[in-house]
Amino acid sequence: MEEKRELSLKHMRILKTELTRFLMTYKFGLDELNTKIDILKQEFQYVHDYNPIEHVKSRIKTPESILKKIYRKGYELSLPSIKENIQDIAGIRIVCSFVSDIYKLSEMLQNQKDIKTIKCKDYIKNPKPNGYQSLHLILQVPVFMSDRVEDICVEVQIRTIGMDFWASLEHKIYYKYNKEVPKHLTDELREAAISVAQLDKKMENINKAVNSFKEADNPEYELQEIFIDDKSFYLPDEFLRVW
Repeated sequence: MEEKRELSLKHMRILKTELTRFLMTYKFGLDELNTKIDILKQEFQYVHDYNPIEHVKSRIKTPESILKKIYRKGYELSLPSIKENIQDIAGIRIVCSFVSDIYKLSEMLQNQKDIKTIKCKDYIKNPKPNGYQSLHLILQVPVFMSDRVEDICVEVQIRTIGMDFWASLEHKIYYKYNKEVPKHLTDELREAAISVAQLDKKMENINKAVNSFKEADNPEYELQEIFIDDKSFYLPDEFLRVW
């Protein structure tokens, strides 16, 4: 019995070492996707003079966390099994100002030619029973190693500032009560989630009104002066934006 236990512990140590090396590819996949997000953020800023992203956080699950999840779900304890069944090893959370930004960013990411959408769960249009709201994507990105190409899954969560604040508080409450949260608190959390959704909608409407005012105050076809071969020309802003 003791010998079997020692063999099991030895197997776990070997697997943990292999898993640490295995996780390097997920770090590279995370770096790849973070670069794409940063490029989209900068492009949006230059073209539209507006940044839809408030901030971005990324993380990779620890070997301990992955092994616990494999054990809990009852999957085979092997690297191929982990790669096939655990799709949230690498994760990115993107916080946006407005709900419309969430869908714009999601569309831009999924339209990347080398990104494959594995799964999409919209908890904004269909919130979880506890009130949780967010857009979840499982995106597959290619990682080019020296001798092979690895297709790596990354979970992307996109939400507003209000949704992120609510989720952070909900997580702290569930952790403090060890998931046995009193009913009056879960009821208040659901009510708070409804308030967050209403606030997001109100802020979006205010933003649209401000943008409409700016467009009316600054006509889209205002002429701008440019010089070509020492000759002066006037062209509309819209033409210049194309270039």
